[in-house]
Order: sequence, then structure tokens, then C-alpha cells
Amino acid sequence: MRTTLTLDDDVARLLEHARRRRGGSLKQLVNEALREGLTRLEAPPTPRKPHVTKAVSLGRCLLDNVDDVAEALAAADGERFH
Repeated sequence: MRTTLTLDDDVARLLEHARRRRGGSLKQLVNEALREGLTRLEAPPTPRKPHVTKAVSLGRCLLDNVDDVAEALAAADGERFH
């Protein structure tokens, strides 16, 4: 099949660089790149292991009521607040 493509400048540079490195024709390289890229696009995503955060004990709460912001800030600063 014959078609005309308009390539972005960065893609054209990458193709030209790859063609010089590997040799062969531009047609051959474009077909190979498209074949590999389309195969990867159609492949199911690689399953990823879920991230697991280990639980740690923080000890008992040092405040009776953490809803009292002033008391929580005072305790964080090492002050005694009542």
C-alpha cells in the first residue's frame, strides 16, 4: 500500500538516526517501527504489583481530644495546655 505521511520533526530525526545506525531503507525501518509499535499498543498492559504500605504502631494517642487544634499544636511544641 502506498500512502503519504507527514512526520513531526522529532520523529523524522529519530527515524533518520535509526536508519543511519541500522542501515536499510526508510520504508523498511518505518514498517518495522510501526509493526512493533502497533503490536505494543494492542497488547494488554503489563500487570503491576499493588503497592503495600506496612503498618506500624504509633503507640497511644498523647492527647485526649485531637479535635482541639490549639491543644494539639501546643502538645507538638512541647507545651502543656489546658
